[in-house]
Amino acid sequence: MVNVIFSGESEADIKLLIKLARKIGIKTRILSIEEWEDMGLGFAIEDGKTGEIVDTREFLKKLRK
Repeated sequence: MVNVIFSGESEADIKLLIKLARKIGIKTRILSIEEWEDMGLGFAIEDGKTGEIVDTREFLKKLRK
């Protein structure tokens, strides 16, 4: 499976892309704002993974600064 996300200023252009995709048999789905934010958070978490063990107390200290 291959996934693509389109984002644009013109709602009409996005609707045209959706119509074309559906016409050629590609499933489409419009994401809610919450789903969009969750996906962005997931990407950020994935990018931030280092594989290192972190001392929770030290991490929380740094967050409180």
